[in-house]
Amino acid sequence: MATRTSFEESTQRMGSPDRQPMVSASTREASASLAHHVVIVGAGFAGLALAQALGSTPLRVTVIDRRNYHLFQALLYQVATAVLSPGEIAQPIRRIVGRHKNITVLLGEVDGINPERKEVSVNGEALTYDTLVLATGATHGYFGHSEWARFAPGLKTLEDARRIRAQILMAFEKAEMERDPAERERLMTFAIIGGGPTGVEMASAIAELARQALAQDFRHIDPTKARILLIEAAPRILGPFPKDLSANAERALKRLGVTLLRGKPVEDVNGRGVTVGGEFIPCSTVVWAAGVAASPAGQWLHAGTDRAGRAAVAPDLSVPGLDNVYVLGDVALATGEDGKPLPGLAQVAHQQGRYLGKALPARILRNETPPPFRFNNRGNLAVVGRNSAVVHWDSFKLKGFGAWLLWGIAHVYLLVGFHNRFLVTMRWLWTYLTFQRGARLIAEDVTRDLSKDTSTSRKTGAAANEPGASRGLDAPRVHG
Repeated sequence: MATRTSFEESTQRMGSPDRQPMVSASTREASASLAHHVVIVGAGFAGLALAQALGSTPLRVTVIDRRNYHLFQALLYQVATAVLSPGEIAQPIRRIVGRHKNITVLLGEVDGINPERKEVSVNGEALTYDTLVLATGATHGYFGHSEWARFAPGLKTLEDARRIRAQILMAFEKAEMERDPAERERLMTFAIIGGGPTGVEMASAIAELARQALAQDFRHIDPTKARILLIEAAPRILGPFPKDLSANAERALKRLGVTLLRGKPVEDVNGRGVTVGGEFIPCSTVVWAAGVAASPAGQWLHAGTDRAGRAAVAPDLSVPGLDNVYVLGDVALATGEDGKPLPGLAQVAHQQGRYLGKALPARILRNETPPPFRFNNRGNLAVVGRNSAVVHWDSFKLKGFGAWLLWGIAHVYLLVGFHNRFLVTMRWLWTYLTFQRGARLIAEDVTRDLSKDTSTSRKTGAAANEPGASRGLDAPRVHG
């Protein structure tokens, strides 16, 4: 571990669990809180909910994140399909917690933890803690095929969304200039792998982009003829939903022109297309929505993890065997009342953050033992294009236009900040009335990256003798 910084020295001067000052009973609570430093790694739903709950308490709180903004990942697919702009679903962390004087925000990346010394390594420098909370989220999981990541990006970051948006729009631009019918068909074929809510929403959004927003914009191609494939290895899409809602979503997707490939696992992904059930399908754009893997937090702690990398936690979300270390969100292997692992949903992470925001002050300031965490399921939602969605909450089921309205209200409510809520509401209203997309930009930096990937994929495709391998066009630098 690196030598403590001046920041750490000041932290230690404020107090230490090993040096208890002689104080009266009336001031013991305040003194203990001044000495206690809570470090939160990650400002996603769990980390941010915890930080807000601890705001303006006597505890000192440090929030560390590799990015300076909180991102509402549930709407990333709308950035990827040109409905929303990146700034409309992200908010600076400092703006969110700035009113709480006891919270410090550090922009950095944690690359190691020493639980024995109670230190985290941030950008190579040591930061001490009294209580550590890891809420580092998840990344894409490719089931042992990490080489697919280059050709099938997932949706976890704004960079992912910008890349996919550029790739989708660029496919139409290149198809407009392509003379080879087979290559033009490949360019206008889009594959989404994974039939969960993200995959369903992504497939329906691409279909609406092609059949509505882009329908009249080109002269040599017909965007409405684009082929959108939704690939799911399971027998049906939206597995966590009841069968009737899953069937309703399938009908809605078919009305949009989406082709469903169910019960067929993906066998290979490369720069020229995908292989599904033994059949190679040429396509230009592949989006991964099939699996996730936890961040390396469990490995940092040398704690027991499952196959997805999630760290096992006690009922109070602490890590067994480690002093004052907690894990939240996608990286936590927490179980519900039925004994099954809780899903990696935003509502789970948010509730865990709120719970720990009450449990930590009770334990630290009042020496109370908080009750175990209990997840309150608030239902599952998935939108399937314009005027169509499905909602499932316990025995309550809703589909169609009413579910679509409920989905919109819920997502606007979950956005952070009135400014973003207002902008997203107005953007959705404008899109609904005009059928247009206002964020159809292809950034030059993303275009250059796609050009490099395209060049490499041509070589890979030619070496594999895959069908549809023909000359391509260098990616033009255009702005739509």
